[in-house]
Amino acid sequence: MPQAKIIDGKAIADSVREEIARRAAALLKATGKRPGLAVVLVGEDPASQVYVRNKDRAAEACGFHSVKHTLATETGEEDVLDLVEKLNNDPDIHGILVQLPLPPHIDESKVLRLIRPEKDVDGFHPINVGLLTAGERDSALVPCTPAGSLVLLKRTLGEPLAGLSAVVVGRSNIVGKPMASLLLQESCTVTIAHSRTKDLADVVRSADITVAAVGRPEMIKGSWIKPGATVIDVGINRIPAPERGEGKTRLVGDVAFDEAVEVAGAITPVPGGVGPMTIAMLMVNTLTAARRLLGLPEEDALF
Repeated sequence: MPQAKIIDGKAIADSVREEIARRAAALLKATGKRPGLAVVLVGEDPASQVYVRNKDRAAEACGFHSVKHTLATETGEEDVLDLVEKLNNDPDIHGILVQLPLPPHIDESKVLRLIRPEKDVDGFHPINVGLLTAGERDSALVPCTPAGSLVLLKRTLGEPLAGLSAVVVGRSNIVGKPMASLLLQESCTVTIAHSRTKDLADVVRSADITVAAVGRPEMIKGSWIKPGATVIDVGINRIPAPERGEGKTRLVGDVAFDEAVEVAGAITPVPGGVGPMTIAMLMVNTLTAARRLLGLPEEDALF
């Protein structure tokens, strides 16, 4: 049996970012304005520092006005809220991203709700969540990882996706639920499953599209995958890798890749699949927010 096509998320993300850079340059020429992205990092979480650094580089590569605010772990909640309010009122900032997780003494919900919905480039504000759930995707800012996953599906399967059966394994507000909303709006038949779903293997085996976002390393086995299905693995899990030396680790997804690649029609690797698309779609959202805040018409959608 031939192996699945490996979906190259990095190459697709590069093509999206090239288009965003082109559109940002056109915006600058027409208005004198660059899309402005402000990232707020509280604390010294190593993974968060890497994410913020990558987002900053991507924004600069796209020709954006990029601002990074790094605050100490012990920064008080009121100070974080004051900074968000300042960014809300800054006309040169069109997108605000507060890197999660925040330290335990800061109420994440309170911070995220304070961000103006039209500057909420993570797509986490209840108003953006509501617009997406109500089927008004074109009025919302959509969470970046599900949006990127949809781009990968469309680039792999072509359009339309209508009529395909899709299973989303995971029910988080960040990935699972918005992913299901996006697939419903593409006229897929969507099932949301999770770690407590009865007969989960059989549910997954019925799907033309499987999106794995459950946060458990290699939970979804190759035998669960419908032959020829397209598999989008959102999981990023670090597990021990003693074969690489004492104390070494490696990254794996939520899908047992070596098994699934023998069954699926197409599959994303980890790393190099969904991850690069998340940052690319952050750039898309920032440009979209900038055009809306500047009162300019929408451009052709990228997803």
